Amino acid sequence: MKVAREEPAVSHTSRYALPTEPKDNGTRSNLCSGPLILLSHGDPTGFKPFWRSVGDKCKVTIDSCDFMSYLTDVGKVCWFLEKELEEAIRQLHRTVGNAATDDRYIVVGTGSTQLFQATLYALTSPGGPESVNVVSAVPYYSSYPEETNFLRSALYKWAGDAYTFDKEGPYLELVTMPNNPDGQVRGPVVNRNDGKLIHDLAYYWPQYTPITAQADYDIMLFTFSKSTGHGGSRIGWAVVKDEDVAIKMTKYIELNSIGVSRESQHRAAKILGAVSDSSQCIGANFFQYGKSLMAERWTKFREVISRSRLFSLPKYMEEYCQFSGEDTEPHPAFAWLKCNNDIEDLEIFLRRYKIMGRGGRLFGSDPKLVRVSMLGDEETFNLFLERLSSIQDTIGNGNGNGNYI
Repeated sequence: MKVAREEPAVSHTSRYALPTEPKDNGTRSNLCSGPLILLSHGDPTGFKPFWRSVGDKCKVTIDSCDFMSYLTDVGKVCWFLEKELEEAIRQLHRTVGNAATDDRYIVVGTGSTQLFQATLYALTSPGGPESVNVVSAVPYYSSYPEETNFLRSALYKWAGDAYTFDKEGPYLELVTMPNNPDGQVRGPVVNRNDGKLIHDLAYYWPQYTPITAQADYDIMLFTFSKSTGHGGSRIGWAVVKDEDVAIKMTKYIELNSIGVSRESQHRAAKILGAVSDSSQCIGANFFQYGKSLMAERWTKFREVISRSRLFSLPKYMEEYCQFSGEDTEPHPAFAWLKCNNDIEDLEIFLRRYKIMGRGGRLFGSDPKLVRVSMLGDEETFNLFLERLSSIQDTIGNGNGNGNYI
């Protein structure tokens, strides 16, 4: 039985601010002597070695007279979308086979976060007598509640876990596939005629999960940061079936930021094009590199966890990947780490050892769980495994769980 949880107030502290390092009480001096290990954010710097090896192939040159206008094509629904980026997005999805784009509208945004807000606006405006409820199944992406309630909009409001949602009237359900934080592939939960779905497919790429089918939903959100690792460019895109929804999303972005950086779009188009081209190569294939990297990290992580019963990780089943043409196991961007002994709050526990994860409560889930990023640089990831191994040696074995290994 799931217990309804009181939703936290919107925080005005940046989630990207470095936390104050925990004080050492003298009992953990050896484990706490190293640097702070920040694994609470999905900063995709682990892919940097691949892009460094590419050299000048993705280099872009922008003259001082380039991109001076707000406008790209006023005849298009998304009038600030660069033509070369639209072509690169459509080509990449055709190459990977992860999303249908024919006869769909592409709306570009400043990351998928802005597109999420634009989608909420588009699906709830012009509004009604009551705010539309927004739900997602636990464990949901930890930023959904805060992003939904941040503007205190009268159009929509966060209503929590889709599994326990029983209110009458229209609703929006957020379906993250594969899911953040636990990497599971799942569908909608509420399944009522008065609801609308938003599919967040940020991690539906071959380096993270098998591409089992071409996604074909009304609204699909993607992000440059998780597809290629270029988070700093702040580019995301939505694939939208309905023209009116695409128009409203574009209007939101117009009023919010008067479009999206054309320089960032130019860079993204170049890189996405290179990814599509590399997918036909052996050795220089970005998705092959990414999958190999993630698989290696998950193998190392599971090997460390197997030495003790203190922690455990979810199991994943192999499935046939239409992109790679082989059976493959998911290697999610985040690990949903569980503590199997009497530690009540794993986030607080790890913080004492200068490991910063994101606790289960933020995902509407159990505080004995914590999300840790698998996407950071190699040095940080290896340091994390070393410190976690030392914690296991220090604390000793706990009780296992049959659904985890």
